[in-house]
Amino acid sequence: MADGKREMEKKNKVTMSDIAREAGVSQATVSLILNNSRSVKLSEETRERVFNTALSLGYKKMPAPHRDNGQEEIALLINGMPSYDPFVDALSEAREAAWRHDTLLTIYDYGDDAELAVRIIAQLNQRRCAGIIIASPVTQSIDFSPFVNQTTLPVVLLNVYDRAYPLLPTFLPDDRANALQITRHLIDQGATRIAHIMGDNWMEACEKRLEGYREALTQAGMMPDDKLVQATNWSLNETYRATLQLMDQPEPPDAIFCSSDWMTIGCYQALTELHLRIPQDILVAGYDDQRIADQMTPKLTSVQLPYNELGRMAVEYLCSGEDAATRVIMAGKLKVRASTVR
Repeated sequence: MADGKREMEKKNKVTMSDIAREAGVSQATVSLILNNSRSVKLSEETRERVFNTALSLGYKKMPAPHRDNGQEEIALLINGMPSYDPFVDALSEAREAAWRHDTLLTIYDYGDDAELAVRIIAQLNQRRCAGIIIASPVTQSIDFSPFVNQTTLPVVLLNVYDRAYPLLPTFLPDDRANALQITRHLIDQGATRIAHIMGDNWMEACEKRLEGYREALTQAGMMPDDKLVQATNWSLNETYRATLQLMDQPEPPDAIFCSSDWMTIGCYQALTELHLRIPQDILVAGYDDQRIADQMTPKLTSVQLPYNELGRMAVEYLCSGEDAATRVIMAGKLKVRASTVR
């Protein structure tokens, strides 16, 4: 009976994905709001809708005030990182680079909670620590001000940046240049009406990809058409609907550039439903070269982000004892596969 009750509770457990689906936002947006993050400008209406949705669904992990009574440290030991997110490459390469320098890389998940991050840094100040890397799996700006004067240890930013602190060593992928590469490739393949399906438009990484897409069109003498740009919340359903809307236009696109490989699954589904063949009838390209790109039918053209190099460089900067202002913005490598080659 008790086992049955536990099984029922497990089935009824509310997740951030459930909240995102009900509120009509992305899971990343839900995570930011439920962690009380102010690092991204989201409307109060969106924040209130997510909070109310979480409450109505009975979400059990609503944010609560923290007590300043000193937390014990818990070490997380994991025998392998999941491989579906390309940013894992940065963590894996950083770990290996640290070990080559006879240094251990410890990973703390602070959930975009600046107060928690400050307390972690306070503990690091008491131990032998070569430096601190502040990172995010999503390229974005952060507010570094809560960390100022919290430590004398060197600090490096990986996949995040703060324009107010330009002297901080920063290591970033070049989203604009990467999108430029993909769009140029589609143009070289003969595409004349190229659509772009974005993720959340509040993410600066998405805005940079949009800039690169538009710049490539302009350089080729093609006028960017806002009707060919669709913003989504990264979900397959949204990408599926966006693809149908694009193909329903009087002049539908002959190529689609999706802002992530994951999104292209929804795009492929919609095109299959419309009896359109890839690449014979329409070209499709993704972004970030996840493992699924090489397993889709047809195999997906994408751009491989330089996270492994950036993770290694961030660690080696700290291990070398450098103190010069450094800002590395690195383009990825285009991986051309069957989805864009007629």
